[in-house]
Amino acid sequence: MNMLRRAALAAVMVGGLAVMAGCASTPAAEGGQASAPAPAVVTPVEPPAAPPGPAVPASPPPPAAVADEPAPTPAAVDPLRPEVRLDLDDRSAQLDLWARLRVGFAMPELDNPLVRDRERWYATRPDYVQRMTERGSRYLFHIVEEVEKRGMPTELALLPFIESAFNPQAISSAKASGMWQFMPATGRNFELRQNVFRDDRRDVLASTRAALDYLGKLHGMFGDWHLALAAYNWGEGNVQRAIARNRRAGLPTGYESLRMPDETRLYVPKLQAVKNIVARPAAYGLQLPDLANHPYFLAVAIERDIDVELAARLARLPLDEFKALNPQMNRPVILAAGTPQVLLPYDNANHFVRDLPQHRGRLASWTAWVAPKLLRPADAAKQVGMSEEELREVNGIPPHYLVRAGSTLLVPRSDQRHADVSEHLAENATMALAPDGPSMRRVALKAGKRDSVSSVARRYRVSPQQVAHWNGVTAGSSFRPGQPIIVYVVQRATSAKSTKSAKSAKSTKARAAAPMRKAVRKAARK
Repeated sequence: MNMLRRAALAAVMVGGLAVMAGCASTPAAEGGQASAPAPAVVTPVEPPAAPPGPAVPASPPPPAAVADEPAPTPAAVDPLRPEVRLDLDDRSAQLDLWARLRVGFAMPELDNPLVRDRERWYATRPDYVQRMTERGSRYLFHIVEEVEKRGMPTELALLPFIESAFNPQAISSAKASGMWQFMPATGRNFELRQNVFRDDRRDVLASTRAALDYLGKLHGMFGDWHLALAAYNWGEGNVQRAIARNRRAGLPTGYESLRMPDETRLYVPKLQAVKNIVARPAAYGLQLPDLANHPYFLAVAIERDIDVELAARLARLPLDEFKALNPQMNRPVILAAGTPQVLLPYDNANHFVRDLPQHRGRLASWTAWVAPKLLRPADAAKQVGMSEEELREVNGIPPHYLVRAGSTLLVPRSDQRHADVSEHLAENATMALAPDGPSMRRVALKAGKRDSVSSVARRYRVSPQQVAHWNGVTAGSSFRPGQPIIVYVVQRATSAKSTKSAKSAKSTKARAAAPMRKAVRKAARK
């Protein structure tokens, strides 16, 4: 496991790793009946106190007679609700994550018609706000913790509301992915691995770390949070050029003064609108879900490769909820060499730690296999002992394509292929295909109101796994209305004979029509 991922795991596991009592075990041989290894789980920590508020002027020392009395606790002021004073040891500041967020707001206020417009937009969609905030409740404590560790304004913890409505599976038309919406190249620049087995742009911990690294870098470049946010959305080079244009023209260079695309123009007003709603939900006729100021999930170490479905079952967690916390997996197996931990709610982490050692049999039914040469999928399937249809589905191989040498395929484990996948493959697996026979046509479409991976697959007569692979989502995903979708269909080539016949028919028709056109022109001259 590379050093960066080890360091990231160590940072996540605040409080140290502890093995639950009675769960010590020995590694089992693959396919045998020995107990599975017990994973390490984060020791829960006490909820942190709210961050300190504004400095309180020093008071003169008390008289000697009362010197032993406890000093009063300084009061923090909610910057958007100055009439409400939050004592640092007040229960609302300690137990309510929304209150903790409000105390940390530190960005300059933006107050313009675009902010009012976005406030009205959210206020008229209470169901959308409810879904968005409930989904975000899984991740928000972790993000607030990371933001505060870096001394950043807590408004940044609200940014995934704007980017993806806190959907870690979200993918844009430009192929930005995850709740922080990283483009492929930007993700790689910030060490978010994207390969056959996983996409760290969807990883809750890795993408949050990368997003805050990037935002910190942008703030260092521009010295202004609004400009940093504009650069996060539009690109740092574009913002630098817009600033340079204004300087040459003798114009102000602040966020509201720059010429920028509409999406970027609305970006900070959207964040300001969400901030205002979080500060005063009742003023907009909205109600935020209760959000306790403690972790929603723990990180549980993974020591051996394990099927996604088995991991969810051992954690006694619905598969959809397991995937919501661990959305980075591109395949139905978790590779320990590339994914050193999974995230689980506290009770489910306890179930996982206790039940895993009792499991008998294989933990993973899949492994990696590297194609030794250019192969037809049927030949590759025969070599690894599975059907061609299953090989295509699980690896997202479209019809009429060959598998290039060096491609990594997911295949069933067997007596010959029983070892866990190596770190090199887990980190660097690639898939390369070559056309075979009729060429494939790329079809771009937009999702309807009820479109899912399955419905699109049925419509175009391909497998759900293929549609999922082409669009960077899971086979059970649904698409948002209007979301761009890509599918590949067979390009029906027109034969030379039929082309010649069509041209001949067209020529014959033209010759037949010639006398009529000549007669019309003659009549017109009379």
